[in-house]
Amino acid sequence: MKNLAQKVRDKKSNSGVDLTAMVSISFLLVAFFMIASELSLPKKNLYLPEKYACIENIGCVKVGQLFTILLDKNGKVITYSGLLEFPMEKPKEFKFQENEIRQEVFRKKKEVRDYMISEGRPMSGVVVIIKPSKHSNYGSLVNIVDEMKIAKIENYSIVDDFTVEESKLLASN
Repeated sequence: MKNLAQKVRDKKSNSGVDLTAMVSISFLLVAFFMIASELSLPKKNLYLPEKYACIENIGCVKVGQLFTILLDKNGKVITYSGLLEFPMEKPKEFKFQENEIRQEVFRKKKEVRDYMISEGRPMSGVVVIIKPSKHSNYGSLVNIVDEMKIAKIENYSIVDDFTVEESKLLASN
């Protein structure tokens, strides 16, 4: 007869944690966040018109596609076409409250469209560069971006570097 008094011992289980699933999930999360962060970056590149007319002893003059909007304090907006050194028209000053800037953007869009048609060039449209000064407020920037959406301007960029001439223009007004 067997000894019934033998103690029944529990089978000891391995108490280690299997981290294989955690490693797989962590790699999936890293890959997901890398892809998501890359896709969330803005893809709008600054589109600059392709053609400059360079004149000896004067410099390079931009054809009429380039339109710059300078934002200053108290809702003041100054616009010019082409390069400031050789503007295609005299710089103009506007206020947001009077709805003049919208009319100016539409006018410039039509002017560039008519120019492109007359030249027989592909319709790339007006290129707007928005330059908010240190004194402009965030509301002015939002308003001008809204004006770009209303006018259906596709090629615009917000740039924060001012040339010396642009700084002088803002200071003089």
